[in-house]
Amino acid sequence: MERLLITEDGSHSLYSLQFGQQYHSLQGALMESEHIYINLGLLPLLADSISPVRIFEMGFGTGLNAFLTWKLADRLKKPVFYTTIEAYPVSETEAQLLNYERETGENGFIKLHQAPWSSPTQVSDYFCLTKENRRLQDFRSQEIFDLIFFDAFDPRAQPELWTAEIFSQIAAQTRQGGVLVTYSSKGIVKRALRAGGFEVQRHKGPGRKTHVLKAIKI
Repeated sequence: MERLLITEDGSHSLYSLQFGQQYHSLQGALMESEHIYINLGLLPLLADSISPVRIFEMGFGTGLNAFLTWKLADRLKKPVFYTTIEAYPVSETEAQLLNYERETGENGFIKLHQAPWSSPTQVSDYFCLTKENRRLQDFRSQEIFDLIFFDAFDPRAQPELWTAEIFSQIAAQTRQGGVLVTYSSKGIVKRALRAGGFEVQRHKGPGRKTHVLKAIKI
Protein backbone atom coordinates (compact mmCIF):
# COMPACT_ATOMS: atom_id res chain seq x y z
CA MET A 1 0.00 0.00 0.00
CA GLU A 2 1.49 3.33 -1.04
CA ARG A 3 0.40 5.08 2.15
CA LEU A 4 2.07 2.63 4.56
CA LEU A 5 5.46 3.66 5.97
CA ILE A 6 7.94 1.98 8.33
CA THR A 7 9.62 4.51 10.62
CA GLU A 8 13.10 4.19 12.10
CA ASP A 9 11.95 2.52 15.34
CA GLY A 10 10.13 -0.17 13.33
CA SER A 11 6.61 1.13 13.95
CA HIS A 12 4.28 2.01 11.11
CA SER A 13 2.94 5.35 9.99
CA LEU A 14 0.85 6.46 7.03
CA TYR A 15 1.44 9.06 4.36
CA SER A 16 -1.32 11.57 3.63
CA LEU A 17 -1.76 11.92 -0.11
CA GLN A 18 -4.06 14.90 0.51
CA PHE A 19 -1.64 16.88 2.67
CA GLY A 20 1.66 15.51 1.40
CA GLN A 21 2.90 14.59 4.88
CA GLN A 22 3.37 11.52 7.03
CA TYR A 23 1.21 11.06 10.12
CA HIS A 24 4.20 10.65 12.47
CA SER A 25 7.89 11.41 12.73
CA LEU A 26 9.93 9.23 10.39
CA GLN A 27 12.37 8.79 13.27
CA GLY A 28 9.74 6.67 14.99
CA ALA A 29 5.97 6.80 15.22
CA LEU A 30 5.84 4.93 18.53
CA MET A 31 8.78 6.87 19.95
CA GLU A 32 7.14 10.20 19.09
CA SER A 33 3.74 9.31 20.56
CA GLU A 34 5.19 7.93 23.78
CA HIS A 35 7.55 10.88 24.30
CA ILE A 36 5.14 13.74 23.59
CA TYR A 37 1.62 12.58 24.33
CA ILE A 38 2.16 9.95 27.01
CA ASN A 39 5.33 10.92 28.91
CA LEU A 40 5.08 14.70 28.59
CA GLY A 41 1.29 14.99 28.58
CA LEU A 42 -0.54 12.14 30.27
CA LEU A 43 1.80 10.67 32.88
CA PRO A 44 2.21 13.87 34.93
CA LEU A 45 -1.58 14.21 35.20
CA LEU A 46 -1.98 10.61 36.32
CA ALA A 47 0.80 11.14 38.87
CA ASP A 48 -1.17 14.11 40.25
CA SER A 49 -4.08 11.72 40.89
CA ILE A 50 -6.50 13.61 38.65
CA SER A 51 -9.39 11.22 38.19
CA PRO A 52 -10.94 10.75 35.77
CA VAL A 53 -8.69 12.36 33.16
CA ARG A 54 -10.59 13.95 30.29
CA ILE A 55 -8.60 14.14 27.08
CA PHE A 56 -9.33 15.85 23.79
CA GLU A 57 -7.30 14.83 20.76
CA MET A 58 -7.12 16.89 17.59
CA GLY A 59 -6.41 14.29 14.91
CA PHE A 60 -7.31 10.67 15.69
CA GLY A 61 -5.26 9.63 12.65
CA THR A 62 -3.93 6.10 12.97
CA GLY A 63 -5.26 5.80 16.53
CA LEU A 64 -1.79 5.31 18.06
CA ASN A 65 -2.14 8.02 20.73
CA ALA A 66 -5.52 6.64 21.78
CA PHE A 67 -4.17 3.07 21.85
CA LEU A 68 -1.24 4.00 24.10
CA THR A 69 -3.53 6.00 26.38
CA TRP A 70 -6.00 3.13 26.68
CA LYS A 71 -3.34 0.61 27.61
CA LEU A 72 -1.73 2.92 30.18
CA ALA A 73 -5.11 3.67 31.76
CA ASP A 74 -5.75 -0.06 32.10
CA ARG A 75 -2.32 -0.78 33.58
CA LEU A 76 -2.60 2.00 36.15
CA LYS A 77 -6.34 1.46 36.71
CA LYS A 78 -6.99 5.16 36.10
CA PRO A 79 -10.22 6.12 34.31
CA VAL A 80 -9.82 8.15 31.11
CA PHE A 81 -12.54 9.73 28.97
CA TYR A 82 -11.03 10.28 25.52
CA THR A 83 -12.70 12.49 22.92
CA THR A 84 -11.10 12.72 19.49
CA ILE A 85 -11.99 14.27 16.16
CA GLU A 86 -10.91 13.29 12.67
CA ALA A 87 -12.05 14.90 9.44
CA TYR A 88 -10.32 12.33 7.21
CA PRO A 89 -10.66 8.89 8.86
CA VAL A 90 -8.26 6.06 8.18
CA SER A 91 -10.14 3.05 6.80
CA GLU A 92 -10.44 -0.10 8.90
CA THR A 93 -8.63 -1.97 6.11
CA GLU A 94 -5.61 0.33 6.45
CA ALA A 95 -5.76 0.24 10.24
CA GLN A 96 -5.51 -3.55 10.20
CA LEU A 97 -2.13 -3.28 8.47
CA LEU A 98 -0.56 -1.16 11.21
CA ASN A 99 1.86 -3.03 13.48
CA TYR A 100 1.16 -1.30 16.78
CA GLU A 101 0.08 -4.47 18.59
CA ARG A 102 3.34 -6.21 17.67
CA GLU A 103 5.47 -3.20 18.57
CA THR A 104 3.80 -2.60 21.96
CA GLY A 105 2.93 -6.18 22.93
CA GLU A 106 -0.67 -5.07 23.50
CA ASN A 107 -3.91 -6.31 21.94
CA GLY A 108 -7.19 -4.83 20.74
CA PHE A 109 -6.00 -1.96 18.53
CA ILE A 110 -8.61 -2.48 15.82
CA LYS A 111 -11.40 -1.99 18.37
CA LEU A 112 -10.64 1.74 18.28
CA HIS A 113 -11.28 1.90 14.54
CA GLN A 114 -14.40 -0.26 14.82
CA ALA A 115 -15.92 1.98 17.49
CA PRO A 116 -18.88 3.99 16.16
CA TRP A 117 -18.65 7.69 15.48
CA SER A 118 -20.46 10.23 17.68
CA SER A 119 -21.24 7.71 20.40
CA PRO A 120 -19.28 6.99 23.60
CA THR A 121 -17.77 3.50 23.57
CA GLN A 122 -16.60 1.87 26.81
CA VAL A 123 -13.56 0.10 25.35
CA SER A 124 -12.45 -1.18 28.76
CA ASP A 125 -13.21 -0.63 32.44
CA TYR A 126 -10.89 2.37 32.41
CA PHE A 127 -11.09 3.79 28.89
CA CYS A 128 -14.11 5.43 27.26
CA LEU A 129 -13.69 6.60 23.66
CA THR A 130 -15.79 9.13 21.75
CA LYS A 131 -14.86 9.76 18.10
CA GLU A 132 -16.26 12.63 16.06
CA ASN A 133 -15.96 12.75 12.26
CA ARG A 134 -15.71 16.51 11.86
CA ARG A 135 -13.37 19.47 11.45
CA LEU A 136 -11.91 21.15 14.50
CA GLN A 137 -13.49 24.46 13.44
CA ASP A 138 -16.92 22.81 13.77
CA PHE A 139 -16.31 21.03 17.07
CA ARG A 140 -17.96 22.12 20.30
CA SER A 141 -18.38 20.12 23.49
CA GLN A 142 -20.02 20.56 26.87
CA GLU A 143 -17.00 18.85 28.43
CA ILE A 144 -14.08 20.66 30.00
CA PHE A 145 -10.83 18.83 29.27
CA ASP A 146 -7.73 18.28 31.39
CA LEU A 147 -5.38 17.43 28.55
CA ILE A 148 -5.20 18.28 24.86
CA PHE A 149 -3.28 16.18 22.34
CA PHE A 150 -2.81 18.58 19.44
CA ASP A 151 -1.73 16.39 16.54
CA ALA A 152 -2.83 18.17 13.37
CA PHE A 153 -0.65 18.10 10.27
CA ASP A 154 2.20 20.62 10.11
CA PRO A 155 1.30 24.34 9.95
CA ARG A 156 2.48 24.43 6.34
CA ALA A 157 -0.16 21.84 5.42
CA GLN A 158 -3.00 23.00 7.71
CA PRO A 159 -2.27 26.64 8.62
CA GLU A 160 -5.92 27.21 9.52
CA LEU A 161 -5.57 24.91 12.55
CA TRP A 162 -2.58 26.63 14.16
CA THR A 163 -4.09 30.05 14.84
CA ALA A 164 -4.84 32.13 17.92
CA GLU A 165 -8.55 31.72 17.13
CA ILE A 166 -8.31 27.93 17.17
CA PHE A 167 -6.29 27.86 20.38
CA SER A 168 -8.76 30.28 21.99
CA GLN A 169 -11.54 27.86 21.04
CA ILE A 170 -9.61 25.02 22.64
CA ALA A 171 -8.74 27.07 25.72
CA ALA A 172 -12.44 27.71 26.31
CA GLN A 173 -12.91 23.95 26.68
CA THR A 174 -9.80 23.37 28.82
CA ARG A 175 -9.76 23.74 32.59
CA GLN A 176 -7.48 26.29 34.21
CA GLY A 177 -4.11 24.61 34.63
CA GLY A 178 -4.98 22.08 31.93
CA VAL A 179 -2.26 20.99 29.53
CA LEU A 180 -1.82 20.99 25.75
CA VAL A 181 1.04 19.06 24.15
CA THR A 182 2.12 19.15 20.52
CA TYR A 183 5.07 18.16 18.37
CA SER A 184 5.40 21.55 16.65
CA SER A 185 7.63 24.15 18.30
CA LYS A 186 7.54 26.73 15.50
CA GLY A 187 7.46 30.37 16.43
CA ILE A 188 4.03 30.90 14.88
CA VAL A 189 2.68 28.07 17.04
CA LYS A 190 4.12 29.48 20.24
CA ARG A 191 2.74 32.94 19.45
CA ALA A 192 -0.69 31.56 18.61
CA LEU A 193 -0.81 29.51 21.81
CA ARG A 194 0.09 32.53 23.93
CA ALA A 195 -2.50 34.67 22.18
CA GLY A 196 -5.05 31.89 22.69
CA GLY A 197 -4.62 31.84 26.47
CA PHE A 198 -1.78 29.40 27.16
CA GLU A 199 1.59 29.70 28.87
CA VAL A 200 4.12 27.95 26.64
CA GLN A 201 7.00 25.70 27.71
CA ARG A 202 9.62 24.26 25.39
CA HIS A 203 10.78 20.69 26.08
CA LYS A 204 13.29 18.36 24.47
CA GLY A 205 11.84 16.45 21.58
CA PRO A 206 12.04 12.73 20.82
CA GLY A 207 15.05 11.34 18.99
CA ARG A 208 16.81 13.99 16.91
CA LYS A 209 13.94 16.48 17.20
CA THR A 210 15.20 19.48 19.15
CA HIS A 211 12.05 20.73 20.85
CA VAL A 212 8.33 20.10 21.40
CA LEU A 213 5.79 22.23 23.24
CA LYS A 214 3.80 21.87 26.44
CA ALA A 215 1.32 24.67 27.09
CA ILE A 216 -0.62 25.39 30.28
CA LYS A 217 -4.08 27.00 30.24
CA ILE A 218 -3.84 30.27 32.14
